[in-house]
Amino acid sequence: MKILILGIGNILFGDEGIGAFLAHYIDKNYEFISSEHSVDVVDGGTLASRLIPIIVEYDLVFIIDCVTVEGAKVGDIYFFDYDKIPDFITWQGSAHEVEMLQTLQMMDMYGDRPTTKIVGVVPFVIGEDSTFDITDDMKKASILMVKIIFDELQKLGIKSIQKANYSIEEVIQTACFEGMR
Repeated sequence: MKILILGIGNILFGDEGIGAFLAHYIDKNYEFISSEHSVDVVDGGTLASRLIPIIVEYDLVFIIDCVTVEGAKVGDIYFFDYDKIPDFITWQGSAHEVEMLQTLQMMDMYGDRPTTKIVGVVPFVIGEDSTFDITDDMKKASILMVKIIFDELQKLGIKSIQKANYSIEEVIQTACFEGMR
Protein backbone atom coordinates (compact mmCIF):
# COMPACT_ATOMS: atom_id res chain seq x y z
CA MET A 1 0.00 0.00 0.00
CA LYS A 2 1.22 3.50 -0.85
CA ILE A 3 0.69 5.94 2.01
CA LEU A 4 0.96 9.72 1.91
CA ILE A 5 1.37 12.08 4.84
CA LEU A 6 0.19 15.41 3.42
CA GLY A 7 0.71 18.64 5.33
CA ILE A 8 -1.61 21.48 4.37
CA GLY A 9 -1.31 25.09 5.45
CA ASN A 10 0.00 28.56 4.86
CA ILE A 11 3.32 28.98 6.65
CA LEU A 12 3.00 32.76 6.44
CA PHE A 13 0.16 32.69 8.97
CA GLY A 14 1.66 31.00 12.01
CA ASP A 15 -0.53 28.23 13.41
CA GLU A 16 -2.37 27.92 10.09
CA GLY A 17 0.85 26.52 8.62
CA ILE A 18 1.03 23.61 11.07
CA GLY A 19 0.37 20.97 8.43
CA ALA A 20 3.20 22.20 6.22
CA PHE A 21 5.51 22.61 9.21
CA LEU A 22 4.78 19.09 10.46
CA ALA A 23 5.39 17.62 7.00
CA HIS A 24 8.89 19.11 7.13
CA TYR A 25 9.34 18.01 10.75
CA ILE A 26 8.40 14.40 9.96
CA ASP A 27 10.48 14.31 6.77
CA LYS A 28 13.60 15.66 8.48
CA ASN A 29 13.37 13.50 11.60
CA TYR A 30 11.96 10.12 10.55
CA GLU A 31 12.15 7.31 8.05
CA PHE A 32 9.58 4.57 7.64
CA ILE A 33 10.35 0.88 7.44
CA SER A 34 7.96 -1.73 6.02
CA SER A 35 8.26 -4.74 3.78
CA GLU A 36 4.76 -4.20 2.33
CA HIS A 37 4.06 -0.48 2.44
CA SER A 38 5.72 2.77 1.39
CA VAL A 39 5.28 6.14 3.09
CA ASP A 40 5.91 9.53 1.50
CA VAL A 41 5.67 12.95 3.12
CA VAL A 42 4.63 16.04 1.16
CA ASP A 43 4.25 19.69 2.13
CA GLY A 44 1.11 20.54 0.15
CA GLY A 45 1.10 24.14 1.33
CA THR A 46 -1.90 25.87 -0.18
CA LEU A 47 -1.84 24.03 -3.52
CA ALA A 48 -5.21 22.28 -2.99
CA SER A 49 -6.55 21.08 -6.37
CA ARG A 50 -3.05 21.10 -7.86
CA LEU A 51 -2.30 18.22 -5.48
CA ILE A 52 -4.79 15.88 -7.16
CA PRO A 53 -2.20 14.24 -9.46
CA ILE A 54 -0.11 13.46 -6.38
CA ILE A 55 -2.94 12.31 -4.11
CA VAL A 56 -4.45 9.88 -6.63
CA GLU A 57 -1.21 7.89 -6.64
CA TYR A 58 -1.81 6.75 -3.04
CA ASP A 59 -4.04 4.21 -1.31
CA LEU A 60 -4.16 5.98 2.06
CA VAL A 61 -3.65 9.67 2.83
CA PHE A 62 -3.18 11.33 6.21
CA ILE A 63 -3.92 15.05 5.92
CA ILE A 64 -2.51 17.32 8.61
CA ASP A 65 -4.44 20.58 8.68
CA CYS A 66 -6.34 23.08 10.77
CA VAL A 67 -10.01 22.67 11.63
CA THR A 68 -12.62 24.95 13.12
CA VAL A 69 -14.65 23.69 16.07
CA GLU A 70 -17.02 26.01 17.89
CA GLY A 71 -16.11 26.25 21.57
CA ALA A 72 -12.76 24.49 21.14
CA LYS A 73 -9.45 25.83 22.39
CA VAL A 74 -6.31 26.53 20.38
CA GLY A 75 -4.36 23.28 20.19
CA ASP A 76 -7.35 20.94 20.49
CA ILE A 77 -6.80 17.96 18.17
CA TYR A 78 -9.34 15.95 16.18
CA PHE A 79 -8.63 12.73 14.27
CA PHE A 80 -11.31 11.46 11.91
CA ASP A 81 -12.02 9.67 8.68
CA TYR A 82 -12.90 12.08 5.87
CA ASP A 83 -15.95 9.91 5.08
CA LYS A 84 -17.24 10.49 8.62
CA ILE A 85 -16.50 14.16 9.38
CA PRO A 86 -18.15 14.90 12.73
CA ASP A 87 -20.96 17.47 12.52
CA PHE A 88 -19.28 19.74 15.06
CA ILE A 89 -16.18 20.19 12.87
CA THR A 90 -16.14 22.77 10.13
CA TRP A 91 -13.20 22.73 7.79
CA GLN A 92 -13.57 26.32 6.60
CA GLY A 93 -11.37 28.49 8.81
CA SER A 94 -9.17 29.95 6.07
CA ALA A 95 -8.80 29.94 2.31
CA HIS A 96 -6.51 26.91 2.10
CA GLU A 97 -8.93 24.78 4.11
CA VAL A 98 -11.90 25.55 1.89
CA GLU A 99 -9.80 24.71 -1.16
CA MET A 100 -8.61 21.39 0.30
CA LEU A 101 -12.16 20.40 1.20
CA GLN A 102 -13.28 21.24 -2.34
CA THR A 103 -10.34 19.28 -3.75
CA LEU A 104 -11.39 16.14 -1.87
CA GLN A 105 -15.00 16.67 -2.96
CA MET A 106 -13.88 16.93 -6.61
CA MET A 107 -11.91 13.71 -6.23
CA ASP A 108 -15.05 12.04 -4.85
CA MET A 109 -17.00 13.12 -7.94
CA TYR A 110 -14.49 11.31 -10.14
CA GLY A 111 -14.19 8.36 -7.78
CA ASP A 112 -10.43 8.63 -7.40
CA ARG A 113 -10.00 9.80 -3.81
CA PRO A 114 -8.01 7.34 -1.70
CA THR A 115 -8.95 6.50 1.87
CA THR A 116 -8.40 9.79 3.68
CA LYS A 117 -7.81 10.45 7.37
CA ILE A 118 -7.61 13.94 8.84
CA VAL A 119 -5.46 15.00 11.78
CA GLY A 120 -6.90 18.43 12.49
CA VAL A 121 -6.00 21.00 15.08
CA VAL A 122 -7.62 24.26 16.14
CA PRO A 123 -5.23 27.14 15.32
CA PHE A 124 -4.85 30.62 16.69
CA VAL A 125 -5.95 32.69 13.70
CA ILE A 126 -3.81 35.78 13.29
CA GLY A 127 -5.74 37.47 10.51
CA GLU A 128 -3.76 39.44 7.95
CA ASP A 129 -0.46 39.77 9.80
CA SER A 130 2.17 37.25 8.88
CA THR A 131 4.52 35.28 11.09
CA PHE A 132 6.52 32.09 10.76
CA ASP A 133 6.09 31.27 14.44
CA ILE A 134 3.41 29.09 16.00
CA THR A 135 1.82 29.36 19.44
CA ASP A 136 3.01 27.30 22.40
CA ASP A 137 -0.36 25.49 22.36
CA MET A 138 0.30 24.44 18.76
CA LYS A 139 3.83 23.30 19.60
CA LYS A 140 2.42 21.04 22.31
CA ALA A 141 -0.32 19.78 20.00
CA SER A 142 2.18 18.95 17.25
CA ILE A 143 3.73 16.22 19.41
CA LEU A 144 0.39 14.43 19.78
CA MET A 145 -0.49 14.95 16.09
CA VAL A 146 2.69 13.15 15.03
CA LYS A 147 2.02 10.40 17.57
CA ILE A 148 -1.49 9.86 16.15
CA ILE A 149 -0.11 9.35 12.65
CA PHE A 150 2.71 7.10 13.82
CA ASP A 151 0.29 5.00 15.89
CA GLU A 152 -1.86 4.52 12.78
CA LEU A 153 1.19 3.55 10.73
CA GLN A 154 2.26 1.10 13.43
CA LYS A 155 -1.16 -0.61 13.18
CA LEU A 156 -0.25 -1.28 9.54
CA GLY A 157 3.11 -2.74 10.53
CA ILE A 158 5.13 0.34 9.59
CA LYS A 159 7.99 1.32 11.88
CA SER A 160 8.84 5.00 12.35
CA ILE A 161 12.58 5.29 12.92
CA GLN A 162 14.03 8.56 14.17
CA LYS A 163 17.00 9.60 12.01
CA ALA A 164 17.52 13.14 13.38
CA ASN A 165 16.34 15.28 16.27
CA TYR A 166 15.28 18.64 14.86
CA SER A 167 12.83 20.51 17.08
CA ILE A 168 9.64 21.97 15.64
CA GLU A 169 11.15 25.43 16.24
CA GLU A 170 14.23 24.56 14.15
CA VAL A 171 12.03 23.21 11.38
CA ILE A 172 9.84 26.33 11.36
CA GLN A 173 12.92 28.55 10.96
CA THR A 174 14.00 26.72 7.80
CA ALA A 175 10.77 25.32 6.29
CA CYS A 176 10.15 28.24 3.93
CA PHE A 177 13.60 27.79 2.38
CA GLU A 178 13.49 24.04 1.83
CA GLY A 179 11.78 21.87 -0.71
CA MET A 180 10.35 18.45 0.00
CA ARG A 181 11.58 15.31 -1.72
